[in-house]
Amino acid sequence: MNRQTGTASQRAATLRDAIDDANYRYYVLDDPSIPDAEYDRLMRELEALEAAHPELATPDSPTRRVGARPASGFAEVRHAIPMLSLSNAFTDPDAPDGVDPDHEVRDFVRRVVQGLGIADPEFAVEPKLDGLAISLRYEDGVFVQGATRGDGATGEDVTANLRTVKAIPLRLRSGKNEHDPLRLRSGKNGHDPLRLRSGKNGHAPLRLHGHDWPRVLEVRGEVYMPKAGFDAYNARMLREGGKPLANPRNGAAGSLRQLDPHVTAGRPLAFYAYGVNLPPDPDAVIADRHSAAMAKLRAWGFPTCPQNGIARGADGCLAYFHRIGAQRDKLPYGIDGVVYKVDRYDQQRELGFVARAPRWAIAHKFPAEEQATVVEAIDIQIGRTGAATPVARLKPVQVAGVTVTNATLHNADQVARLDVRVGDSVIVRRAGDVIPEVVRVIPERRPPHTKPWKMPAHCPICGSAIEREEGEAAARCTGGLVCAAQRREAIRHFASRRAMDIDGLGERYIEDLIAFDYLHSPADLYKLTLDDFLAMKRRAEERDGVVPETVKAGKIATKWADNLVAAIDASKDTTLERFLFALGIPEVGEATAKTLARHFGSLDALIHASEAELTEVPDVGPIMAAHIAAFFAEPRNREVIAALRKAGVHWKESAPQRKADGPLADKTVVLTGSLSSLTRDEAKDKLEALGAKVAGSVSKKTSFVVAGEAAGSKLDKAEALGVEVWDEAKLLGFLKSHGG
Repeated sequence: MNRQTGTASQRAATLRDAIDDANYRYYVLDDPSIPDAEYDRLMRELEALEAAHPELATPDSPTRRVGARPASGFAEVRHAIPMLSLSNAFTDPDAPDGVDPDHEVRDFVRRVVQGLGIADPEFAVEPKLDGLAISLRYEDGVFVQGATRGDGATGEDVTANLRTVKAIPLRLRSGKNEHDPLRLRSGKNGHDPLRLRSGKNGHAPLRLHGHDWPRVLEVRGEVYMPKAGFDAYNARMLREGGKPLANPRNGAAGSLRQLDPHVTAGRPLAFYAYGVNLPPDPDAVIADRHSAAMAKLRAWGFPTCPQNGIARGADGCLAYFHRIGAQRDKLPYGIDGVVYKVDRYDQQRELGFVARAPRWAIAHKFPAEEQATVVEAIDIQIGRTGAATPVARLKPVQVAGVTVTNATLHNADQVARLDVRVGDSVIVRRAGDVIPEVVRVIPERRPPHTKPWKMPAHCPICGSAIEREEGEAAARCTGGLVCAAQRREAIRHFASRRAMDIDGLGERYIEDLIAFDYLHSPADLYKLTLDDFLAMKRRAEERDGVVPETVKAGKIATKWADNLVAAIDASKDTTLERFLFALGIPEVGEATAKTLARHFGSLDALIHASEAELTEVPDVGPIMAAHIAAFFAEPRNREVIAALRKAGVHWKESAPQRKADGPLADKTVVLTGSLSSLTRDEAKDKLEALGAKVAGSVSKKTSFVVAGEAAGSKLDKAEALGVEVWDEAKLLGFLKSHGG
C-alpha cells in the first residue's frame, strides 16, 4: 500500500467512525453531537474517498446504506430460532360488578408465580410498538442479513432495505467509548429507571466495557414509522401529487417490502430492539436478565425504547400499563399495548412455552377503538369450508389509524341479535390486528322503512343452496368445489407453506387459473403445464389491458412458469399429516392432522374409520369426529383424493401409533444445540413418531436430553440434575434401529 492510499484508508476509517458515532448519538442516545450540515459534509467526503479508492468501500460503510439494485422478489429466510408470537390479554372496560376487568393479566402473573414458586416476580415491561417485527443477524460484529417475521419459522430477506434504516447499526460498537448508554431517568418525566442489576446479590450495577459481542448475534426488534415522520412524508406526497400512506404501521411494512431500496431509503423509518438470540442455541444469553441484555444492545449501538422499565408483580405491571396508556397520544410512535416479560432468563427457561407462545410473556392490548359509521350493504362472503359469513360494507371511517370499509357480522345469529340493517348507523370496533366488527346499532339514527336482514337462500357465487345444520352457528354453501369461492380458498390452502408448500403459487395466480377454467379442484394443479401458465398469464394481461410480455422468447420470460411447474412437481413428495391438513377437512388443523396421521398410520385406515373410532384419537371429540367422517363420506372429496394419488402425490405410510405405542412412549425428551444431519424440527418429528413427548425445558421428569453442537444451559441443567444425555451419534443410531 502506497503512502497516498494509506492516508486515504486512515481518513476513511476516521470518517466512518465519526459518522457511526453521530448516528449512535442521534438514534440511540437522542443527543445529537453535530449539526445536519456537518453530518452531510462528512458523508460526502467519505463517498468521494470511496469513489476514488473503491477498495476502501467496506460492506459496513455508512455509504452502503443505499446502493443495492432493485430486487425481482424477496428470498425466503428460515429463522435459526423461530420468531414466536405472544398471547394477548385485554382489560374489559365493560366488566360487570364483582368481575376484575384486569383478570387476564392477573391470571398470567398468577401462572408465572405458580410456575416459579415465588411471589412478586420482576417483569421487563415495554410498549408494544405498532410496526413490523424483524430479525437482524450479525457475524463478527457486522450486519449480514435481515428478515421479516413471516410465519414465525420463515420470513423474507429484506437485508438491502434494512441497510437504509439509519437507526440500525451496520457494525457493532465497542463498549470502550460508550456515551452513557443507559441514560436512566426517573421522576416527573415518567421514564422509570431500569434498575439493571447483575451478580448473585442482585445489587451490583451493570458495567459494560470492551469488545464483548458474540461471533453470531441475532437481534429482534420493530421497524416503525414515527408519527412526525409519517405526517411530514404525507404532507410532501400531497404537495408533489403523490400517494400518501394510509397509516404509520402499513407505511413501515410497505416500505420494507419495496423491491427498490432507494424507495425504502426515502421513507422515515426507525427501529427499536426488543430481543436478542445467539444461534443456534435458543437458550444462550448475553446477560442474566432481559433488561441487562437490552442495556448491552444499547451499548453496542442499538436503540431501545426509552419507555422500557421494570415492574414487580401484577400491580406493578398494571400501573405501567395505565401510565403508558395515559402517555399514548403524546408518544412519538404508535403503540397498541404493552408487553410484560419475566426479566430473568433462567426463570423464562423454567417456565418454557405452550404451543407457539412463551409462558413467560404476554401482550396487554389497549381497549379496542370504536367509531360510528353507516352500513351501506350486507354481503355474504363464502369461505374455504363453505361458511357463509355476513359482512357489513361500511361508509369509510378511520378506526385506530386504519380506514375501515368492511366489518364482520360473524353469522346470522349475530346479525339478528344486533338487528343490523342496511342504512343503520353502527359502532365499529377494531383492536390491534383484530378484524373490525360491528359492536352495536345506534337505534335513534335508524332511517324509516328499513327491513330486517335475512340470510339468502342461495350462494351469491355459484347459486347453490345455503343451508344451516342443526347445532351449528354457521350456514354453509352446499356447492363444495363447484363454488368458485370455496374452490379458490381450498386451493390456496392446499398450496400453502404448511400444507403442500407449492412455492410461488400466489392468490392472484390461483384466481386467474380458476377464472380461465384451468382449476376445478386441487388435483387439477398436477395437470398444469408450462404452456398452460403462459396462456393463463397472456389472457390475464389482455383482460387487464396490459401488453402481453409472457410469450417473449428466452428463459427470462418463462422462468416464473418453469419455477411453478417445478414447485408443483416437488410437492408430490409429502407426508400424510401435510396431506391431511391440505385437504381442508373442517376442524382439522396442523396438530390434529399430525395426530390423525400417527394414530391411523395410513390414509385408507382413516377414510374407513367410524365416528366412534375417530373419538378414540386424542383431542378428537364427537363434533370433530362427525366433520371428519362426513368429509370422507362425500363422494366428490373421495374423487379428488383419488385424482391426487393418481397424479403422483405420495407419502410414506407407517404402522398406527396409538398413545401408548412406540419405544419412547411415556418418555420426555429435550433437544438442545444444533444437529448436523437433521434439523431440530426433523428430530422432533422422528422422536414424536416413536411415542416421545418433546419438551422445551429440562426438569427432573426429563427422560433424556439430545445435545448437539453449541449446546447451552439445557445441557448444564441436565448434567446438574443427573439426566441422561445423548449425543447426535446415539440419537441417529437409535432412530436407525427403529426405522427412523
